[in-house]
Amino acid sequence: MAKSCDLAILGGGPGGYVAAIRAAQLGISSCLVEMAVPGGVCLNWGCIPSKSLIHQASQFRALAEMEAVGVAVDRKGLDYRRVQSKSREAAETLARGVAALLKKNKVDVVTARGVLAGPGRIALSGGEAGGSTVEAKNIIIATGSRPLRVPGFAIDEKVVLSSTGALALTVLPKSMAILGAGAIGCEFAFVMNAFGVRVTLVEMAPHILPTEDHEVAAVLEASLRRSGIDVRTNTRALGFRESGAEATVDIETAGKPESIRAEKILAAFGRTPNTDGIGLDIVGLAVDKTGRIITDAHSRTTVPGIYAVGDVTTTPALAHVASKEGEIAVEHIAGRPIGSGIDPDLIPSAVYCEPQVAGFGLREDRAKREGVPYTASVFPYRGAGKSVAIGKTTGLVKILAAPDTGEILGAHIVGHDATELIHELLLAKAAELTTEDVAGMMHAHPTLAEAVMEAARGVDGRPIHL
Repeated sequence: MAKSCDLAILGGGPGGYVAAIRAAQLGISSCLVEMAVPGGVCLNWGCIPSKSLIHQASQFRALAEMEAVGVAVDRKGLDYRRVQSKSREAAETLARGVAALLKKNKVDVVTARGVLAGPGRIALSGGEAGGSTVEAKNIIIATGSRPLRVPGFAIDEKVVLSSTGALALTVLPKSMAILGAGAIGCEFAFVMNAFGVRVTLVEMAPHILPTEDHEVAAVLEASLRRSGIDVRTNTRALGFRESGAEATVDIETAGKPESIRAEKILAAFGRTPNTDGIGLDIVGLAVDKTGRIITDAHSRTTVPGIYAVGDVTTTPALAHVASKEGEIAVEHIAGRPIGSGIDPDLIPSAVYCEPQVAGFGLREDRAKREGVPYTASVFPYRGAGKSVAIGKTTGLVKILAAPDTGEILGAHIVGHDATELIHELLLAKAAELTTEDVAGMMHAHPTLAEAVMEAARGVDGRPIHL
C-alpha cells in the first residue's frame, strides 16, 4: 500500500514538525514520517529537559541567598530522582502539545522508519506502516543528529555518557569529567556543580565556548571556576581506563600528560548528522565530507524535489535554525516569495547556564583576523541598577559596530537573562537600525535592558553609568 501527498517529511523534530504545520497552513497536504515521539531530540532529550534541569539547579543554588537573610535551609532532602522526573514531565507535556498541534492541523503522522527509495518515494519499515510507501511531489529530509562518537570514548551510557544518558541519570554521581566545553558541556557543568557533583570541564580550544566571543566566554569561565569547577582549556582528552568506582581519564595540556578521576564521563564532543542509512545514495544527494547534505538558501538539495533542513545540513545545528529552514522550504514549495534565505549574521546563539551567554553576528577575533573595521563597546552588568538590586552583577553587553555608520555588526551578552536580552539587538540589526537608534530609545528603569542601551551609547563614547 502507498500513501500519496504533496509533501513527505522525514523526521519530526523542530525542522520537520514545523514544516508540516506550515504546509497545512498553506494548503499543502503532508505526511510526517517519524519513528519516535514527534518533537525530536531537542524537545524530548535535549533543549527542553536540560532547561528544566538548569532551572532547578539555579533554584537550588539560590538557596544560599535565602540563608544570607536568615532562612535555615536543609539541603539533605534533595532527591535528584524527583528533579529528573520534573524534567521528563516538561518534555512529555510539550511532546503531547506537538502531537496535538499536528492533529489540529490535520497532518498525517506515520510512526515508522523511512528511507528514500527513489525520487518522490519513501519506503517505510517498522511500526504499523512497515512494508508500505509514501509517494509525494516533494520531500523534506529532517532526520536531525546524534552525539558524535570519538575513538577512545565509547559511549555505553554507564561510565561514558552522551547528553541523553546524562539527562536520564536519576542518581547524582560524586564526580564527573565533561569532555567538550561547548554549550552542552557548559550547561551540564553548571547543573552538576550546582547539585554538588565534583566537575572537571575539559576543552581542547584556548577558551570554553569556542564558537562564542572570547570576552563573554572569559566571564563565564571565571564564574564556573568560582563555583568550584575545574576548567581545563588547551587540553586534549586521550582516553580512559575504568578503575573501581571511578574512571581514570588521560589528558594532555601543552604536551604535558596528566590524569583525572571521575565516576562518570560526559562525552560532549559535538554531534553528527543522521544521514547514513536513509537512502541518500539511492537518489544521488550530494553531501560534504562530514556527511551533511549540501543545500542552497531555500533548503533545496542537489536533487529536484528534495529539500533538507536542520542538523543534517551544513548550517548551524540549532533547533531555531531547523524550524526556520523548515518554514523556508515549505514556502518555496508553495511558490511564495521568500527572499535570499537565512542571513548567517542573524542567527542567535544561546547557552543557558548561569550566567547565560548569547550572541550573533561578527565576533571580535574574526574582525581582527579578516581586517574588518569595527568599534567595540562593552558595558558591564554592574552598571545597570537592576543587576545590583537582584544580585546578578556578573556579566557584560558587547556591541561591535561599523565606525562610520553605527551599523550593528554583532552583539554578545553574558549575564542573567542574556538569552532574552539579545533579541533587542538582533531585531535592531534585522531592521537595519543603528546603535544610535538603540541608544536613543527610552528603556524602562530599572531593567537589565538598560545595559543594552548603555552599550549602544558606548559606541559613540557617551555611556552615562560608566
